Amino acid sequence: QVQLAETGGGLVQPGGSLRLSCVASGNIVSLYVMGWYRQAPGKQRELVAGFVSDGSPNYADSVKGRFTISTTNAGNTIYLQMNSLKPEDTAVYYCKLTEYYAGTAYWGKGTLVTVSS
Repeated sequence: QVQLAETGGGLVQPGGSLRLSCVASGNIVSLYVMGWYRQAPGKQRELVAGFVSDGSPNYADSVKGRFTISTTNAGNTIYLQMNSLKPEDTAVYYCKLTEYYAGTAYWGKGTLVTVSS
């Protein structure tokens, strides 16, 4: 079993910044990808940013140029640096780990980001 723990959410004013962290622990296989998703009230969960199989990042169009995903050398921790935040970025942000071959996906419990003045 894999556990994912997100931290770093909170209330921020428009134009502000936040940094989210996600640490994966437990029975992690050797090949996997991790990413960030979000779900706003009344909307479907959507990809925000993630790493694809070759390690390169992939971003939703709505966050390109404002958000940056990064990871540690160990690879079991990912970050999401969010700059120039907008009210429409308000959502619960979830971390996801997908095992590369089995396709099994694990989700964190989420962290709430609220962008409001």
